[in-house]
Amino acid sequence: MSASAAKVGRKENSNHEGADETSEKEQQEAIEHIDEVQNEIDRLNEQASEEILKVEQKYNKLRQPFFQKRSELIAKIPNFWVTTFVNHPQVSFWLLNSLLGEEDEEALHYLTRVEVTEFEDIKSGYRIDFYFDENPYFENKILSKEFHLNESGDPSSKSTEITWKAGKDLTKRAGQTPNKAGKKRQHEEPESFFTWFTDHSDAGADELGEVVKDDIWPNPLQYYLVPDMDDEEGEGEDDDDDEEGLEDIDEEGDEDEGEEDDDEDGEDGEVF
Repeated sequence: MSASAAKVGRKENSNHEGADETSEKEQQEAIEHIDEVQNEIDRLNEQASEEILKVEQKYNKLRQPFFQKRSELIAKIPNFWVTTFVNHPQVSFWLLNSLLGEEDEEALHYLTRVEVTEFEDIKSGYRIDFYFDENPYFENKILSKEFHLNESGDPSSKSTEITWKAGKDLTKRAGQTPNKAGKKRQHEEPESFFTWFTDHSDAGADELGEVVKDDIWPNPLQYYLVPDMDDEEGEGEDDDDDEEGLEDIDEEGDEDEGEEDDDEDGEDGEVF
């Protein structure tokens, strides 16, 4: 290789190295700028969350008189809440898995009122209150369960201690597996709905509490009015029976017409 060619080669390598250094520097600067922009986006998101929270708190207060009026009207309808819970698809699933046994359902017939109260700082938690008439199972007039989030975001819960009447503790049924109420269940023994009040093992994943707060409480009427599937099926069976009856009548009519035709043919034959 000539001296001039060697100089050209070194110059090209030097240019490539310089271009690589420039490219890396530009990429690093771009990353730093992206980080700055992302920080601004995060700041706006946080500000938006705070504004949304203020709006939600405002409207939560405005909704309270309507919730109160609704509760007064619901009190005029017997068994409103037990019907609502049993008609709810997810609670019905738990019913099929024996979370809500016959005695539990009977106890819930004494349930007259349900209230969900979100704390003033909505992000910090909520409380669910169940109001009961005098009943043969427990002394309490109100059973409550609260869900809290501390400053670090760790969930916890606490609830009313149920004062059971003698021999009526539904959480001590034979074959019960404790501390699972309100959670997904797989091949577990039956347990009581009221076990939910004593279950504080995983407050951050309490499905029953979330269903009551986010789904049932906003509009319980939609679940109270869910038609009874057994009634619908019964009506469908009656319709089928009616149709079968009509088909049988039509077939009998066809047979009678056929016999009449045969008779007429026979009479005509006798004339000849």
